[in-house]
Amino acid sequence: MDAKDILIEAHGRLPELVDTAVRDLTPEQLRWSPKPGANSIGWLVWHLTRVQDSHLAELLDADQVYLTGDWAPRFGVKADPDDSGYGHSAQQAAAVAPESWQALAGYYDAVHARMAEYLRGLGDADLDRVVDENWDPPVTLGVRLVSIIDDDAQHAGQAAYVRGLL
Repeated sequence: MDAKDILIEAHGRLPELVDTAVRDLTPEQLRWSPKPGANSIGWLVWHLTRVQDSHLAELLDADQVYLTGDWAPRFGVKADPDDSGYGHSAQQAAAVAPESWQALAGYYDAVHARMAEYLRGLGDADLDRVVDENWDPPVTLGVRLVSIIDDDAQHAGQAAYVRGLL
């Protein structure tokens, strides 16, 4: 198994985690948080998808999936390419209001499919390409992809935990 296959395998595990966290929840349940200021299931899944979408669009030098459809209104927020939830206040996080679990799953599935296609097209040498020189050491594509997958897995796990508290 080469590095690309490992990334494809890890990324391929995420849809089930996301689906398990959101399936059959009502909009109210998606917006529920265990205490004021804590993140809701809806925000966590919206955020993990936004981060993957924004990073992938940057790698592709293309528009984000979020901006090419009617996704933003389905979450009660503006279609802002710079808003991935990073640094959200409790009030901003609470403003993310998914209309349904299907909206979350549909947006995630669209981004996931785009990322899966991207991963399949990579060669080993691509993973060493520097994609962000704002860090020391500079971030390679391989490191960025691991970061995206890791972030998504952590937030999906958090969403599953909050669901368990419901």
